[in-house]
Amino acid sequence: MTKNSTFTEILEQYYDSLLFDKGLSRLSLESYGNDLRRYIDFLEGKGIVSPDAVKASHIRELIILLNDLGLNISSVIRNLSSIRNFHKYMVNEDICQNNPALHIETPKKPGKYPAVLSVEEVEKIFAVPDLSVPLGIRDRAMLEMLYACGLRISELLSIEYNSVIFPEGIVRVIGKRNKERIVPIGSSALENLKKYLGDVRPELAAKGKSKNILFLNSRGNKMSRMGFWKILRKYVQLANLSIEIHPHTFRHSFATHLLEGGADLRSVQEMLGHSDISTTQLYTHIDREHLKQIYRQFHPRG
Repeated sequence: MTKNSTFTEILEQYYDSLLFDKGLSRLSLESYGNDLRRYIDFLEGKGIVSPDAVKASHIRELIILLNDLGLNISSVIRNLSSIRNFHKYMVNEDICQNNPALHIETPKKPGKYPAVLSVEEVEKIFAVPDLSVPLGIRDRAMLEMLYACGLRISELLSIEYNSVIFPEGIVRVIGKRNKERIVPIGSSALENLKKYLGDVRPELAAKGKSKNILFLNSRGNKMSRMGFWKILRKYVQLANLSIEIHPHTFRHSFATHLLEGGADLRSVQEMLGHSDISTTQLYTHIDREHLKQIYRQFHPRG
């Protein structure tokens, strides 16, 4: 291995070291691999191809970005550990002289409540709504879509029913500052949405002034934030989950489950609508088919 080796070549050599010298399991190796491929992709997106060109500020920027995307704090800490060990390996092997990760502080863990749901906890909440009654069908469709698309609560409540394109399995979302983005929808969410649109929404819409809004309250009007919060709180209690959950928790869980599964940063950023913030302006637009492929491959309910 030489100083002119590419990151990919160095990473392959590092894998061998972890597997044969350190005796890591295949599962642990996979976690390291996801973390480091994401890190290298981030660096190369900034035009950095040499280990000695990496600065501590680059690593801090990535950690901030992972936090902003909602990655579980334990996973953020593991990412930083992976990066530290990778740079330590490169210095020990005389591949580079610089170790920019040496003095970066480890993020502190939050209080007793997790910021992210496990896949099992998501399933428990989804199993609660009573699908034998119209509002139960609506509620299940709302919860599924919130998690399936990583939506902000304001985005979920503002979606119009003609924004969902069923043949393509996507939805047009209007985010902050009126910026539109395209997000894939998983098969489970689509099935529940079809049932709601076919069996429930027409009756609700006849009661009020829907103005083409997708999800309606019992009076046929646009649902309020507080209205949805009460619905969510009820189902969390019925699922016997003694944890603090907010609508935004589903957005964080969406991002974490995709990133933990191995999805690349740029695709997750695009789906979350983060492409306009300063830390992500370096990335190019991701095409629709690529997003759908990433979604199907890495989302738990894709």
